[in-house]
Amino acid sequence: MIFKQKYKEFCKIEEDIPIFSKDWWLDAVCGEENWDVVLIEKNKNIIASMPYYKIKKVGFDLISMPQLTQTMGPYIKYPEGQKYHNKLSLEKKITNELIEKLPKFDKFSQTFHYNITNWLPFYWNNFEQTTRYTYVIEDLSNLENVFNNFDLSKKQNIKKAEKIVDIKFDLSARDFYENHKMTLLKQNDTITYSFELFESIYNSGYKHNSAKTIYAIDKVGNIHAALFVVWDQNSAYHLLNTVDPDFRNSGTASLLTREIIKFVSTKTKKYDFEGSMIENVESSFRKFGAIQKPYFQITKKNSKILKIRQLIKEIIK
Repeated sequence: MIFKQKYKEFCKIEEDIPIFSKDWWLDAVCGEENWDVVLIEKNKNIIASMPYYKIKKVGFDLISMPQLTQTMGPYIKYPEGQKYHNKLSLEKKITNELIEKLPKFDKFSQTFHYNITNWLPFYWNNFEQTTRYTYVIEDLSNLENVFNNFDLSKKQNIKKAEKIVDIKFDLSARDFYENHKMTLLKQNDTITYSFELFESIYNSGYKHNSAKTIYAIDKVGNIHAALFVVWDQNSAYHLLNTVDPDFRNSGTASLLTREIIKFVSTKTKKYDFEGSMIENVESSFRKFGAIQKPYFQITKKNSKILKIRQLIKEIIK
């Protein structure tokens, strides 16, 4: 608890900590008692941190990712003007210390922010890595340039949608959730997160001026699409979106994206589409002029039983 309290104070002053590693976000997605953090201190000042979400499942101790949380991983406060080779040496030293301080686990799985480009210290500690991808508009300071980089198909969608719908903000947590559940049901799919979880994120995000819903509604009251976006000092994140399949061709998803980018451009520097390994979704994000960014999923199994299960799965494939 002492470490968590120190970390909460650290989050108040360290603006570059990504939103998904901030204490209030972890309280919202994990529950206040279900996450903890390891810290590295020097001269009584925190120089590195690594929060984690630990759960017990079927008797196994797991460190994993909370729902609706894109990234976690280490955060290092680098000295100013540090030479590159010294930076790598520091990363090795700090990472080893963070790993040593983690509680015992049977399985570890975290995805790291794309700013973390050096996972070698984890490799040397017998962790494994899978590369994933997100798409990021890197500079929101010049919106004219941002929108000029949209693909022609996106621009055409926007023109079409502007004639059909109005854009509004602050759809309630309940209405957003029910809309998402309804649009998925129309596609024979089910929602994967609870209303209680979404309401917790929604309320905490709005409380910290770090979240917004935006939606497109037509003249008779049909919601064509909706977005829930969160942001920190450096980036906004395209966390959840709903598109009613009955109005998929109205172009409103593109219009919503343009309008939310306008909104967050006054609050942060970048726009992260949160990536997708699904081919048609990746294609859509790319057409907004976003840049591909690789990021790492880091895993390790300490339990022999889990290792055997994984081996059996690979053999069956």
